[in-house]
Amino acid sequence: MKTPKFISATLIASVIFCGLASFRPIPKGAKAVKPFNQKKYLGTWYEIARLDYKWERNLNNVTATYSLREDGKIKVDNRGYNYKKNKWEESVGKAKPASDPTEGRLKVSFFGPFYSEYNVIALDQDYKYALVAGSNTKYLWILSREKTIPEKVKLEYLEKAKSLGYKIEDLVWVEHGKNPVGF
Repeated sequence: MKTPKFISATLIASVIFCGLASFRPIPKGAKAVKPFNQKKYLGTWYEIARLDYKWERNLNNVTATYSLREDGKIKVDNRGYNYKKNKWEESVGKAKPASDPTEGRLKVSFFGPFYSEYNVIALDQDYKYALVAGSNTKYLWILSREKTIPEKVKLEYLEKAKSLGYKIEDLVWVEHGKNPVGF
């Protein structure tokens, strides 16, 4: 028979594991939009600016299209034109609410069971402009339903990002010019 110490240690480890598994990080000081209407968020968004990272390096004409899947999750279709390789690149993944579906916090996966944080931290009432953060200050996106964003919204989002500790001077401003052939 197992000793009470073993059972207690197993129980404590299980509680800690479950607590960590349900924890979804968001940058310190940031709050996800609430209420958040997932259906209004669906559709195509143009990437206006981002903190560059491996998967989007050298991409312009970047869009993210969100649509509802039959299983209730969200299909995520990211596309961009790699101007160094002269070709379109696409990543298709899935997203689901991180916990509360009325809060702008999603878990996004492009690689099987591995999910990343997607936190909508600013959003206008018409769902035309969004500021999205990852789990820390290394990931940030400014999105728009159009290829441009009003200067007032841009400055508001930059100020918010800066107040949260983002290095806004490192943002890559995405070009949406001539559409290359294809796709």
